[in-house]
Amino acid sequence: MSKKQRPPIPKFNTPIIETHCHLDYLDADNLASTLDAAVAAGVEKVVTIGVSPDNQAAVRKLVELSPLIWGTQGIHPHEAEHWNADVAAEVKAGAAHERIVAIGEIGLDYFYDHADRAAQAVAFEAQLAMAAELDLPVVIHTREADEDTRAILSNFAGHLKRGGVIHSFTSGLPLAEFCIEHGFYLGFNGITTFKNADNVRAVVEITPFDRLVLETDAPYLTPIPYRGVVNAPCYLPFIAEKVAEVKNIAVEPLLQHAYQNSLNLFFTAQ
Repeated sequence: MSKKQRPPIPKFNTPIIETHCHLDYLDADNLASTLDAAVAAGVEKVVTIGVSPDNQAAVRKLVELSPLIWGTQGIHPHEAEHWNADVAAEVKAGAAHERIVAIGEIGLDYFYDHADRAAQAVAFEAQLAMAAELDLPVVIHTREADEDTRAILSNFAGHLKRGGVIHSFTSGLPLAEFCIEHGFYLGFNGITTFKNADNVRAVVEITPFDRLVLETDAPYLTPIPYRGVVNAPCYLPFIAEKVAEVKNIAVEPLLQHAYQNSLNLFFTAQ
């Protein structure tokens, strides 16, 4: 589909919360236009994610630029070998900021294996313990690591009073069912629109309405019909449409569920 053939971004009555994106990957000019486009598409809040020792401060700076922006602090599994006492101290101190709403993005990634798996587990467990101590929810990344993710979460789920979200959920049904049973949310993004993502849509089908949230993971994973351009929060309405289609529900009530779930996940203690 050419640019001229792409449909306009739909606008709905229910506001949308972008639960996972990476605004610090944009320059200042692109950030301003990205936020303007998000507001035009009905986005009320944007959560930008901490991933590395280098971007914790960048996230904290971003949340002070606009009342639209909130953030997290945490070390992605790709960066797990950098986890140490100094990084832990920065994440913990950063999490005290009034506009930081979660510990994340944390977890396990055995697809790329950019970090030693033992180091990933150490960083994951340490940050889960930190979230429990600070009474914050967690944002979890898991890829090709279902069994170990489940094992580690089994040890911590009871201590995480605020729960958390498994973002960009692409894992199997057993992990989805486990996470739902233990009170976690599942985050769905542009992957739900991809032709070969029947496995993700199968998880959408079994996810209760009170356990799903919407995200883009921008600038990655742009949904159809805007594949080929840089992703942004303004494309959330297309994700909502696909999730609603899979769930056999109108878009507005789907958005109402997602909005309330997002508030419950990140903002109940704000």
